[in-house]
Amino acid sequence: MKTRLKGAQTGHSLLKRKAEALTKRFRTITQRIDELKRKMGVVMQNASFSLAEVTYTAGDISYQIQEASKSAQLRVRAEQENVSGVMLPTFSMYTEGNNAFEFTGLGRGGQHVQKCKEVYTKAVETLVELASLQTAFVILDEVIKATNRRVNAIEHVIIPRYENTIKYIISELDEQDREEFFRLKKVQSKKKEHAAEEEAARAKTQELFGEAPEFRTANETGQIDTLDQEDEDIIFTQ
Repeated sequence: MKTRLKGAQTGHSLLKRKAEALTKRFRTITQRIDELKRKMGVVMQNASFSLAEVTYTAGDISYQIQEASKSAQLRVRAEQENVSGVMLPTFSMYTEGNNAFEFTGLGRGGQHVQKCKEVYTKAVETLVELASLQTAFVILDEVIKATNRRVNAIEHVIIPRYENTIKYIISELDEQDREEFFRLKKVQSKKKEHAAEEEAARAKTQELFGEAPEFRTANETGQIDTLDQEDEDIIFTQ
């Protein structure tokens, strides 16, 4: 039982450290999400203004982009990061292929088109990072709640239960020791009473017959050896 208590205390310590590490990472992610959301508002505002400038300068270029784009140039890669035993998904953006819009806006507004593309690329990159942090935020929130429930269960249920069981076992053993001590004292008292009774009986016998009866010691076979006894010499006279 003491081994179980020690294991529960060790598990409680490890889970508490894990919860602290996850909480620290959770706070960092929360702070980063707040910064990205504020940044996202500015980035999307710049992107909208940039698109308005392109539309004003070069007209509607949406049909040109649809004709030129065959596959997505900006792609998202999903990876995993281990944080205190918890696998958190992380998303990163990368570019694949050549520039499909290098001739867009060649007649007019080419500079505004290029600027609009860069601004929207930055917006997509910010969105990907924000999505990665939001996903990690949700997963960490659930894991931290589950870990805290386990820590509280071990601290307030399992450990007190083991401690109460150990206290009960110790009290029962102490009670057995007290009972054994009382029994030994009782046996010793009975022996003393029996010895006192024998002594009283011997004294009474000696008082009645004038001398105490002689008791001979038996050997290992249980018989009294008469040869070892010294008898007084008897002298016969005529």
